Amino acid sequence: MRKIIGTLGAVALVCVSGMAGAKEVTLGYSSVGLSYPFAAAIAKGFENAAKQAGVKTVVLDAKGNVQKQANDIDDLIAQKVDGIAIMPLDSTVAQGWVDRASAKDIPTVGVASEIGDPHKRPIRRVYEKLSALVTQDEVTAGEKAGEMAAPMLPKGRVANIAIVEGAAGFAEVQQRTEGFRKGLDKAGAKYRIVASQPGDWTAEKGESTCQNMLASHPDVDLFFAQSDDMVVGCARAVRTASANAKLIGMGGSKLAINAIKVGDVTGTVCYKPEEIGKLAFDALYGAVTKKNVSKAAFVAYDTPPITKANLASCVPQW
Repeated sequence: MRKIIGTLGAVALVCVSGMAGAKEVTLGYSSVGLSYPFAAAIAKGFENAAKQAGVKTVVLDAKGNVQKQANDIDDLIAQKVDGIAIMPLDSTVAQGWVDRASAKDIPTVGVASEIGDPHKRPIRRVYEKLSALVTQDEVTAGEKAGEMAAPMLPKGRVANIAIVEGAAGFAEVQQRTEGFRKGLDKAGAKYRIVASQPGDWTAEKGESTCQNMLASHPDVDLFFAQSDDMVVGCARAVRTASANAKLIGMGGSKLAINAIKVGDVTGTVCYKPEEIGKLAFDALYGAVTKKNVSKAAFVAYDTPPITKANLASCVPQW
């Protein structure tokens, strides 16, 4: 199910159908890194929607480097593209990029991660210079992960939980942890966080991080990995250590869905990156063509929790 919060309800119809003069529009898209499967799927959704509308795109790959992404944004501004969508490596730094584009009257849309300091700005209070923020509600998604995890914890004692974080600079690291703890508390779980370390969004780093945490805390009852790539890597570490920890991920990836099917991972939260890309295009194209005149709209979609019991309800997009 898709849910749009804000005043963009008509944008999808406008953009999908195309319009006269659409081929004159050029939209820029700055990705954190196309080697990341999730980010690549978002870019695919954005480009497919643009192609359907007859709109030219310039897609730039930051390759996980904040300085390169800053240079990419400057390049897009210099090229005088009509609008820019940004999936930021560093949410706080990205606010300055939006300011620079805004100074040139170029509409911007934040994609899949908040723009601005997440410690000071709730995710739904969108930075006022953005046309829209198109993303998951990361706090709510984390909360669903926590609610899903609560009944998996041992009864009659305080459970030990370890968190495999993403990478520094990403707003969703804080937001997913905040939501996860909120979900556990809401469910009345008794727990303590015994470790919280970065896994840098990759399976390889997720595996080594879980190995390190298991070495220090072999009694971990549950790992919460903030991405499915990391939870799949963490599952390898748990198997190698012959540990009994449950594993919760986030993302709804093909690998994670398969891992749930065979029992290596306990659950995940279903994300739809291609849908994010399409919604981001819709919002940006609407702003550029003046079909959407709202500012700072928050655009999201449903992110249901997934276990083996309801696997069929999450069709992986990455």
